[in-house]
Amino acid sequence: MNDKSVKAGVIFALAAYFMWGIAPMYFKLLTSVPALEIVMHRIVWSVIVLCLLLLLRKKFKQIYSAIRDPKVMVILAVSGALLALNWLTFIWAINNNHLLEASLGYFINPLFNVFLARFFFGERLSRLQFLAVLVALTGVMYLVFTHGQIPWVALALAITFSVYGLLRKKVSVESMPGLFIESCIMLPFALLYWVVMEPSSGNMFSNTADLNIKLVLAGVVTIAPLLCFTAAAKRIRFTTLGFFQYVGPSLMFLLAVVYYQEPLDSARVVTFIFVWSGLLIYVYDSLRIYRKSRLGNYK
Repeated sequence: MNDKSVKAGVIFALAAYFMWGIAPMYFKLLTSVPALEIVMHRIVWSVIVLCLLLLLRKKFKQIYSAIRDPKVMVILAVSGALLALNWLTFIWAINNNHLLEASLGYFINPLFNVFLARFFFGERLSRLQFLAVLVALTGVMYLVFTHGQIPWVALALAITFSVYGLLRKKVSVESMPGLFIESCIMLPFALLYWVVMEPSSGNMFSNTADLNIKLVLAGVVTIAPLLCFTAAAKRIRFTTLGFFQYVGPSLMFLLAVVYYQEPLDSARVVTFIFVWSGLLIYVYDSLRIYRKSRLGNYK
């Protein structure tokens, strides 16, 4: 990959994780709507928004190509299911005042990325990068042990999104067409739930205009960061992508503690310090390697 592609990947990654970091502020506005109903709306409105974007950018040919490949369709079906499960867990956590545990899940996520990158892509870490992972892992494990129980919300979020990122990196479909196919695969289940279960927010004519606007915006809130994420996954190393993940949970952490005033104990403070220390080590080493490569190019 050339420098221009890598820089674009970094920008896409930062944009994706920043949007995910502040996403709880949007979902907090929908606490009156059950999590499963919000997921239903996310799927339906995402399909509509993506369809419009694909028409504007004339990318439907890529969709036809992907549909004709059974292997691609199987991978996208699995990644779509993982994405729906991730959405449901995340929204439930936010609407039930577990934003700190959600942030923990996305702190753990890069550690799963490192494991998957080593196992599936053969990516190797330098000594400083290995130290960074070890420091971050120490902080996360400290929090897990001090909890006294398995943090299922955090682990569910970490595992589903790590595997989702791996699958999207392996499949040869661009971000927008791939996300559209994933959403279309989930659409029949969302519509079935809408018709059969008759959710309280399903009748758009009886809802307030304010609620309808928030529900429709679920499509935009869903699509924007995912498109940036999948675009980043195609341009930068999977391990590097994993470390940008700390931007999102750090913002969630600050929102939970400062804005929503969820209780903060000493264990979470220790974890936060360890994780950011690991990130700083990794960033320092990445910059060092980048500067050495640039100097080598000049010679």
